[in-house]
Amino acid sequence: MYTANENRYEKMKYNRCGQSGLLLPAVSLGLWHNFGDTSVFSNMKELCFTAFDNGITHFNLANNYGPEAGSAESNFGKILKDDFMPYRDEMIISTKAGYGMWPGPYGDWGSRKYLLASLDQSLKRLGLEYVDIFYHHRMDLSTPLEETMGALAQAVFSGKALYAGLSNYDGPALEKACKILDELHVPFVINQNSYNIFNRTIENNGLKDASVKLGKGIISFSPLAQGLLSDRYLNGIPEDSRVKTDGRFLNEKQITEETVGKIKKLNEIAKARGQTLAEMALAWVLRDGQVTSVLIGASKKEQILSNIKATQNTTFSDDELKAIDEASL
Repeated sequence: MYTANENRYEKMKYNRCGQSGLLLPAVSLGLWHNFGDTSVFSNMKELCFTAFDNGITHFNLANNYGPEAGSAESNFGKILKDDFMPYRDEMIISTKAGYGMWPGPYGDWGSRKYLLASLDQSLKRLGLEYVDIFYHHRMDLSTPLEETMGALAQAVFSGKALYAGLSNYDGPALEKACKILDELHVPFVINQNSYNIFNRTIENNGLKDASVKLGKGIISFSPLAQGLLSDRYLNGIPEDSRVKTDGRFLNEKQITEETVGKIKKLNEIAKARGQTLAEMALAWVLRDGQVTSVLIGASKKEQILSNIKATQNTTFSDDELKAIDEASL
């Protein structure tokens, strides 16, 4: 039986999620990759134990994480049941719905029918009565926003979620959604979007500024650009890399000479700061205090331990920020 490290809260930094009462660890663990039925269960447990032992209290899922879809929730549910239940109230567990999950017209997008049915299925797979955060996973321009936000409200008021979140929304959609949720008195606290040195979409589509203005948190997924912002691809493509073993979200065509050149320049900046490239990339996302948490993925416990070090130095000089921009944009 797992027993958590007694000193697990000593080194992790916890940030307030917007203007809410919720605190999230600066580094959270995502179960997007490496928690499906094609992965080794003993390694999943080791990753979760390493994370929690080092103050990572937030575990992020979605209904379709796998493969197969749903398997990440089922596998994490087994870990919860066997080892983590004594610590449930020390954890933030989140899940989402919004992408294709089952056949037919009711298993995708943002209808009330889909979101509430999906949440019930997620809770069964997780073996929980509630999740801490339930997200709508992506904007749905075909469903009235009032219906989608009403489903999030129902999820919270039914006691099946404590907070509501939005994922992959842009600034204008966020402002409209927030107005509806405020009128419904729903504790909407967080936005989840891709954000990293190479992908600054949330700066360009108004999401980052709108979140700050509205007092909502931001959690960044893919803060390492699927591993590009690390030392993995400095000298070619390793055989055990995600590019070779998966290829769905990062493939060989994306690793061009130009991209590798940018990575090498960024790596030199990181070295001058006394950080690895991955540490610097995570620190960059957290640099201005507007991002609540970075959502890391990991296949080895050593990656988690390394990524946590990013929180030790998130301060950048103007010259460093300018050099990063020149190297990456």
